Amino acid sequence: MSIEKSIISEIFKDISFTLEEVNTIQESFEKVNLKKGEILLKSNETVFDQYYVYSGCLRTFFIDSFGKEHTLQFAINDWWISDYTAFFTTTKSILNIEVIQDATLYKISKKSLENLYAKIPELETFYRKKMEKAFASFQKRILASLAQSAKERYVFFINTYPNIEQSVKNYHIASYLGITTESLSRIRKELTSK
Repeated sequence: MSIEKSIISEIFKDISFTLEEVNTIQESFEKVNLKKGEILLKSNETVFDQYYVYSGCLRTFFIDSFGKEHTLQFAINDWWISDYTAFFTTTKSILNIEVIQDATLYKISKKSLENLYAKIPELETFYRKKMEKAFASFQKRILASLAQSAKERYVFFINTYPNIEQSVKNYHIASYLGITTESLSRIRKELTSK
């Protein structure tokens, strides 16, 4: 199933398209519906697509050599998700993507994306700006994990994902913050007692 015209204007805010461009975009995306608990991507797979999250919640995580999960990202409405290292370098994935809440996604392949760039140059600028923001966000997250306390990282998390906490398991949040679930409980108690 392709993408609806109304969704195109939601994804590509502030860009006006001709009817021909809308048709080209519609042919490039595919709608994907997933249920909670499904795995969208497993490590060591080839990554052909990236996904726009229309609704739901997903998480990207890495499993280390000891079997411990490390959550790198949550993706909610109007976010994009993939294993970007594998997507851009054509190497095998190192990340896993799990559906945390039933989700509606729109996927686009790298080949289709390159085709869109050639046909609609404004989209290349759109995606470049999205990637710049994502890169800056990941850099801030790395710096926060190096320099901020667990409490500061948690406050930043709830400000970044204000509607996600009740939908995500505590160990996912703790994993994202790089702390134990016990530390997460202690931080929450400290914040609510103020």
